[in-house]
Amino acid sequence: MRLIVAEDSLLLREGLVRLLQEAGFDVVGQAGDADDLVRKVLAHKPDVAVIDVRMPPTNTDDGLRAALEIRRQCPQVGVLVLSAYVEEAYAHELLAHGAAGVGYLLKDRVFELQRFTEAVRRVGEGGSVLDPDVVTQLLRAGRGTAHSLVQLSPRELETLALMAQGRSNVGIAEQLVVTDRAVEKHVSSIFTKLRLDPVPEDHRRVLAVLRYLRNSG
Repeated sequence: MRLIVAEDSLLLREGLVRLLQEAGFDVVGQAGDADDLVRKVLAHKPDVAVIDVRMPPTNTDDGLRAALEIRRQCPQVGVLVLSAYVEEAYAHELLAHGAAGVGYLLKDRVFELQRFTEAVRRVGEGGSVLDPDVVTQLLRAGRGTAHSLVQLSPRELETLALMAQGRSNVGIAEQLVVTDRAVEKHVSSIFTKLRLDPVPEDHRRVLAVLRYLRNSG
């Protein structure tokens, strides 16, 4: 899987590149600012761009803006955005036009190497990944909306959080120590209670969280 790594801190960027290369990824380019990132993605067409949210030229949300531009110009390129802290608006913007090939993780997850590399692979394969802390904040944001999550049972809420992290039904079953069939029933119930239309499965899994993000504003 071919990657581009965008991070303005040279030390952290080199560390990320080394970790990813040792995990078997082919890092075909590096960028230290948002403009250079977009240029290199257009030139190399990687499978995934791993992007820091805060980058030059303004050191605010330039990385996020670059990720959105990449999604617009090269929708086949996955984007995995890294942020130092949870920012609900970032998750909203990233996922507003589709969840396939999109990820949002806190930077601390980089040090959980297996989880980090699994996230990169999932995004590169067209899946979606949300950091557990992001999921928690989105769930809390949804509690005061007209279509509140209070209608979900505690087990369904746990299942929803794991779904939004990109876990498969098998992975959820292992985490919750229940059968695959039990997870299937929870997932079906979540879709029903949230009144999600019958769209592709991977999209519905993320829409189960996004519905409340969109309604919370």
